[in-house]
Amino acid sequence: QVQLVESGGGLVQAGDSLRLSCAASGRAFSSSVMAWFRQAPGKEREFVVGINWGIGSTYYADSVKGRFTISGDNAKNTVYLQMNRLKPEDTAVYYCAAGGGVVVTTPLGYDYWGQGTQVTVSS
Repeated sequence: QVQLVESGGGLVQAGDSLRLSCAASGRAFSSSVMAWFRQAPGKEREFVVGINWGIGSTYYADSVKGRFTISGDNAKNTVYLQMNRLKPEDTAVYYCAAGGGVVVTTPLGYDYWGQGTQVTVSS
């Protein structure tokens, strides 16, 4: 089994930055794709960004392009989400997800999920 643990969320003001971390653990972890999703109250869980470890490619939602950056350390099974110039509309619970194959934007494409970390951006 695989465990994903997010950290780094908090309460910030518009324009501030945060860096989220997702640490994966567990025997025989072989997920080739990791992604960040977010879910605001009353909204569906939405794709933010994903990374394919095998080819080193990244895919960003239009709403965060130019502001968010995903990176990782495969040797440490850790993925990061650097969030800059945060906006109130970024407020949500952010979830780390892991799967195999290719990056997809639907939550159904991922096998493992973290517990989520709250990001709140005030105006």
